[in-house]
Amino acid sequence: MSPYVLLFNFFFILSLLGAGHALLTQKQPSSAIVWVTICLSLPLVGVLAYVLFGVNRVRRSATRLREEFEQQNAMGHLKPPDHRAHTCLLRELPDELKMLEKIGRALTGTFPLKGNSIHPLFNGREAYPAMLDAIKNAKESVYLSTFMLDKDPVGKKFVATLIDAHKRGVRVAVLIDGFGMFLSWCTVVRTLRKHGVPSTIFLPLSLFPPQIRLNLRNHRKLLVVDGKIGFTGGMNIGGTRNSKGHRRLSDMHYRLTGPIVSQLQQIFMEDWAYAHGQAHQPLPAPMDHTGNILARVIKDGPDNPDNPLHTSLLATISAAKHSVRIITPYFLPSAELISALSIAALRGVAVKIILPVRSNWPFVHWASRNYFKDLLEAGVRIFYQPLPFCHTKLFIVDDCYVQFGSANMDPRSLRLNFELNVEVLDMELAGRLIKHVDTTVLQSQEVTHREMVSRPLPVRIRDAFFWLFSPYL
Repeated sequence: MSPYVLLFNFFFILSLLGAGHALLTQKQPSSAIVWVTICLSLPLVGVLAYVLFGVNRVRRSATRLREEFEQQNAMGHLKPPDHRAHTCLLRELPDELKMLEKIGRALTGTFPLKGNSIHPLFNGREAYPAMLDAIKNAKESVYLSTFMLDKDPVGKKFVATLIDAHKRGVRVAVLIDGFGMFLSWCTVVRTLRKHGVPSTIFLPLSLFPPQIRLNLRNHRKLLVVDGKIGFTGGMNIGGTRNSKGHRRLSDMHYRLTGPIVSQLQQIFMEDWAYAHGQAHQPLPAPMDHTGNILARVIKDGPDNPDNPLHTSLLATISAAKHSVRIITPYFLPSAELISALSIAALRGVAVKIILPVRSNWPFVHWASRNYFKDLLEAGVRIFYQPLPFCHTKLFIVDDCYVQFGSANMDPRSLRLNFELNVEVLDMELAGRLIKHVDTTVLQSQEVTHREMVSRPLPVRIRDAFFWLFSPYL
């Protein structure tokens, strides 16, 4: 048999193996069709691309480590919830909150925790000083997880403060996503390790051995200090200003205290155990009540087959009675979300979506415009927020339900990334954030149906072309 025939047979078998794996493991028909086609039409390059970008090698090991961590908690590290107390609490909820709470409980399997305080922090001028102050005053532990930690003056200040805390005897652990570190050309892990600070990279990028898992990112942003103070939201560390000192993006973060912090700390420990390969057992976290807010964490990732974030958005939009307000930097909704938003608007719910007028990823901005026509025809109102680029992720329903965190409204966040959102059932916090959203709307430009249908043909073709790649943007 000639070498060419052997080579042909090898490529043929390889393409069949790749296509068969995609057919059996991909969740979405569209994804399966794309990968099967690529593997069969480009036997070597297509299968290689599928191995690098299409195979989820995280789910099994992440699930195993999560189960081990939960077993440790069951042995007494975390106090089990008092279900009777929670049942009494839920009976006291206003009627408009009971349905929304029930949705979150069904998706997460957890009760919301009462007794929390949550304070919004607008932009780095409010968030960074509060985070640095918490690290400086830490007495026992500092756990930081971030997608990006820039090497600008802000990032350097965080690194120096973390090193100082470690030198004081505080237990410090730092987790940075591998792709996020690549985007920021960050070398802080090397600096932290040089000073003895425990730090690790979540799925580092590497050519030898090949580890280029661009589609599996830890997009969560977490800082937990002494088990008492937590920070989370959409904000990375640094990179908010350009070389001339001008603000290049706006964002929101949140300072949390109360029992909800124990959930944030547990999620950090699970991520650390996966990335580091070894559990880092936290000191017992206090459960002191610091306020009156009812909240719980919704975590999502490729190790969770139920897609709780996507489902929670669908369910709460469907349950909305009066209003839905959304701020997101990237808007590439699934067909189900398009339907939910459209039906809500047709029911008379006031649906408002606020997007940045200019994206840091232009092709995402172009692709999102291809969704507008159907939404506008259903009565959804869409607004472009003026510069600087807005990186905020905020979801509010009916003046009483809030979701904030790291997740964007796109397939990458809702299907591929490790994400974390906080669900809040509180009218007072919702009211404060609604004022922020409504003020933003007054400063924004509304997108009209006429504007969308009158786009020049080349622009419509461009937008539709990038829309084809929405599941992978």
